[in-house]
Amino acid sequence: MPPTAHAMPTFRYTERDLARFRETQQLAYDCAEQVAAWIEPGVTERQATAELRRRLVAAGVQDFFHVPFAWFGDRTAFRHFHTPLQFFAGNRRLEEGMPYVLDCAPVVDGYTADIGYGGKVGENKVWDRLAADLEVYRALILAEVRARKPLNEVYAAVDAQIAAHGYDNRHQVYPGRVIGHQVTRNTARGPAGVNVFGFGVRTLQTLGRELISERLHGRSPLWADGRASRHAPTPGLWAVEPHIGFRGVGIKFEELLVVTEDDAYWLDDDLPHVRRWTAPAEPAAVAEPAAEPSATPEPAPEPSAAEPTAQEATR
Repeated sequence: MPPTAHAMPTFRYTERDLARFRETQQLAYDCAEQVAAWIEPGVTERQATAELRRRLVAAGVQDFFHVPFAWFGDRTAFRHFHTPLQFFAGNRRLEEGMPYVLDCAPVVDGYTADIGYGGKVGENKVWDRLAADLEVYRALILAEVRARKPLNEVYAAVDAQIAAHGYDNRHQVYPGRVIGHQVTRNTARGPAGVNVFGFGVRTLQTLGRELISERLHGRSPLWADGRASRHAPTPGLWAVEPHIGFRGVGIKFEELLVVTEDDAYWLDDDLPHVRRWTAPAEPAAVAEPAAEPSATPEPAPEPSAAEPTAQEATR
């Protein structure tokens, strides 16, 4: 039997705290968008992460929850990943039509964000389909958490939706199979900017303290599908990252979810993936007539077999 969870803690952040977390998240996404505009075919993952880090530091980032990551091509779907070392940026070069994912977790004055930005270079219809369907998961996670479902059951609901779409669960490849983790204000006193196994020393100190504290109360700051997540959502901030894939294409978003004692909401709706979903559709182009209409109408064409849907065409 899993340990019995004690009474949930109260929500400990002020409106000012939430504003600072929001500012850090906006900064992270802004830098990711800058790099997305900068990268082009021929750029390697290592070059992309170096550029992302440079822009973050220039914007005032003092430390990192984890080092920046970049994944190109089928690495966006974590194909053939078997060890944690494979998550680190490599020499994969971006090519026309490739998807990519940028992931960074900056810390400013102890306020942490953890974001994931998905994009593509050129045309990729599979990516377009996945990017559109990703909206479903944002709404689903929020509804399930608001219903106070145990975290492992929310994970299972996401799994069921991934299966219904015909996609693969790719966040299960992350260490611990996590779809999310708690984010706190970092108050550790270790050296800033020093990383061990990709995580900041201050991060490891804070995360270790949170792991011990939460496990003593039958909870976990890591959100996965196992026994440790069989509890209601803990009040606080959670970095949530549903990651879906189809063949050699993967995409995710990652952003902060605010959980209070009796409610939940996404910290910010002004984010690139949300703007993409809510942008008005571009009107279809109207072709100019090639010639004056004939006095005698042309016969109607014979009906053809039904065209496959966009989703069918990509599978």
